[in-house]
Amino acid sequence: MDLELRHLRCLVAIADTGTFTDAAIELGVSQAAVSRNLMALEHVLGVRLLHRTSRNVTPTTAGVHALAHARQVLAAADNLVAEATTGHTRLRIGHAWSAMGRHTREFQRQWATRHPDVELQLIRTNSATGGLAEGLCDVAVLRTPVDHRLFASAVVGHERRYCAMAADDPWARRRSVKLSEIPQRTLLVDRRTGTTTPELWPADARPDTQDTRDIDDWLSIVAAGGGVGITPEGTTAQHRRDGVVFRPVKDAPPITVQMIWRRHDPHPSTQAAVALLTELYRGPSA
Repeated sequence: MDLELRHLRCLVAIADTGTFTDAAIELGVSQAAVSRNLMALEHVLGVRLLHRTSRNVTPTTAGVHALAHARQVLAAADNLVAEATTGHTRLRIGHAWSAMGRHTREFQRQWATRHPDVELQLIRTNSATGGLAEGLCDVAVLRTPVDHRLFASAVVGHERRYCAMAADDPWARRRSVKLSEIPQRTLLVDRRTGTTTPELWPADARPDTQDTRDIDDWLSIVAAGGGVGITPEGTTAQHRRDGVVFRPVKDAPPITVQMIWRRHDPHPSTQAAVALLTELYRGPSA
């Protein structure tokens, strides 16, 4: 016998209502059907899930764990159905670190005004594709190279590179930093989603590097004086943190900001998102 969603729904309904009778009423089935579904679930799992008395029903230890997982599975199933049935009334934009940088709030405001029928969601995930390959979003904002075999893309703007350092770092008193000075320090990098690699420097003058897990780990180490980081301008707007300051790296090449989407299955609002973000990066004088 296979595990079915109706088994899980019965378990949750019994736990929430406290009786088989009330669970049957909530689910719109007979009390016998509720009992059969629970017995089937216990058979599949091989454990007893509920203590039953004439007055109440309480979960066993195994039942407590099963309930937690059942709620997660049912929530995921409901989300799947909601996504399929709502169609294109929602646009999910993924990103790894900095969303649209300093344009994020204006993008959200402009989108709500121009496209009120399409809900906008920003999703941050430490993925090389901003969550697109994992199916977590419909389009993604990237500042790293794109695999054009799998994804279509459009350049929406460019950002300066900044050096992140502890607020009490001697460099914090300066207005800018040179790229050639970075090898004097330990450089913090995120090899999965970061924009900085040793290839920014000549082979014989590259800095020592230290790997970090994500933006939060990166910022924590910077604040503690454990190294410096090179990051796009977008990070300075989206991730301000006590103990960390940013200074422009005046001789570093700019970073290209792109939007990417699935080549063979684009969301209908993709081009509208590309156009709006491009407009914001160009600015009012463009």
